[in-house]
Amino acid sequence: MDPITAAALTALAGGLGGEAARQAWQGLSALVRRPFARGGALDTPPGVSTGEPELTSLEGAPADPVRAQALATALGVRAALDGEFRALLEEWWQRARATTAGDVHNHISGGTQGEVFQGRDFSGITLHVRRGAGPADRR
Repeated sequence: MDPITAAALTALAGGLGGEAARQAWQGLSALVRRPFARGGALDTPPGVSTGEPELTSLEGAPADPVRAQALATALGVRAALDGEFRALLEEWWQRARATTAGDVHNHISGGTQGEVFQGRDFSGITLHVRRGAGPADRR
């Protein structure tokens, strides 16, 4: 499993990435709150964090890299001890990276523009554009 970085956790906790980051954070929260399972037993080993205190702490201060690193460490330790959690965490991490990865850089310059749509990953939308309604057509 690729390690989950403190920087990625900070970005997700702070909502960087908009709706996709918010949904990824909710998924992580639900995963961390699952019971600790190892060897068929539902108990947390002594001295091992479930990750929930670190998750709550990072939610309170999403820009704090120390809190983000504490959560990344707790997730790594729990994944090492709980095979089911490790598999679910890996699946979550792959989805989170896919949905929140990639910057969009749109640049428009030079002259008067008609209708312009900027964004990333459009789906399920319908655009109704009337001919002759744009600024360039009103000259």
